[in-house]
Amino acid sequence: MHAMPLPPRLKLVPPGAWVALAWSASTAFTFLARVRLPGEEAANELAATQFYRWDGLVVLTIACALALLGSMWLHRRPLGALALLLTAAAFLTINLAAVAIQLAQFLAVDLALYFIAAGRPRRTGVAALCMALAVLVGWESLRLLRGWGIGTLEELTVALTAVVAWLLGDASHRTREYGEKLRAQAATQAVTDERLRIAREMHDMVAHSIGIIALQAGAAARVVRTQPEAAREAMTAVETAGRETLAGLRRMLVALRHADQDRSRAEADRLHPAEGLADLDRLAAATTAAGLQVDVHWKGARRQLPPDIDLSVFRIVQESITNVVRHAATTACRVTVDYLEEHVAVEVTDDGRGRGSTTDTGFGLVGMRERVALLHGEFTAGPRPEGGFRVTARLPVPATATAGTVAA
Repeated sequence: MHAMPLPPRLKLVPPGAWVALAWSASTAFTFLARVRLPGEEAANELAATQFYRWDGLVVLTIACALALLGSMWLHRRPLGALALLLTAAAFLTINLAAVAIQLAQFLAVDLALYFIAAGRPRRTGVAALCMALAVLVGWESLRLLRGWGIGTLEELTVALTAVVAWLLGDASHRTREYGEKLRAQAATQAVTDERLRIAREMHDMVAHSIGIIALQAGAAARVVRTQPEAAREAMTAVETAGRETLAGLRRMLVALRHADQDRSRAEADRLHPAEGLADLDRLAAATTAAGLQVDVHWKGARRQLPPDIDLSVFRIVQESITNVVRHAATTACRVTVDYLEEHVAVEVTDDGRGRGSTTDTGFGLVGMRERVALLHGEFTAGPRPEGGFRVTARLPVPATATAGTVAA
């Protein structure tokens, strides 16, 4: 059986509040055990002589003050807070005239041990457990030295609960560390996978460009004597394609030099050109037909972009729309592509739950951020103040990019 997760509101309650609540409940239980409840012939425990006297009430007040102060310190000074809780437990046990520190008085200490072991370094948790056990041993040793009776079985029971509380907290600490390690590994793997995906797409673009260059060079060779002007145009196209391909490779290869190249060979035989912004309207139409209304807005003079930048913008929009479908719980989103003088900017917004891809188990945001970083751009993603989610990217366009406009 799986443990039921805590409701979100209970997770917001600080550990110190739980410890203070445990102390209050155990103190109330202590009083209830010493009064005759309805249906009982006598109280379960006999009250000590000083229990209701003024001196007993003073000790009770001091113990409660120490316990509440310890609860307040638990987040900032865990060992100091535990020392105050242990002192409070000893004070209240003195007030009860008991032969051993009672389990009820140690309940707040056990809860504090759990939180310290779960949320602090292991060394701090071990020190806290040793403090708790030392107090129990010291209590019994002091009574033995004075010739008083001791409650060995009761004290062993209390010590066992302290050890169990520490073990549970330590297990929670280890589980959280393991989860964080897995998340870090998954994020690293996501970055590597995205780099390999970019490398494969770069391979496609280079292969396509080399094919175009080969065709244009062949055409120029055939007509160089009969049609010099056509040959010149073909060689100009060869030069343009070569410069764009080299520029794209130059921007990518330095960032990708540590990626595992072996994994990128799986699809090395693909020679068709990659997708780009020219396919954005088709993507929007397909997504709209599937049930999510995608409105695409173009700003600025549309022009041909370097292949790597064109593909990256398309992939960012594609991944953002996918995350809206999966996580936003809305029926519409808006895509804006802005052609600026030295940059191209893209924005994807929705009016959904405001979570976007923050819950994306495929690490979509990690991949988009990595892709933009490789191109020395700017990337932001997060909930909008008015509701919904926004993804923005701004990529620099090299000055050598073709400046001709494309019909909108």
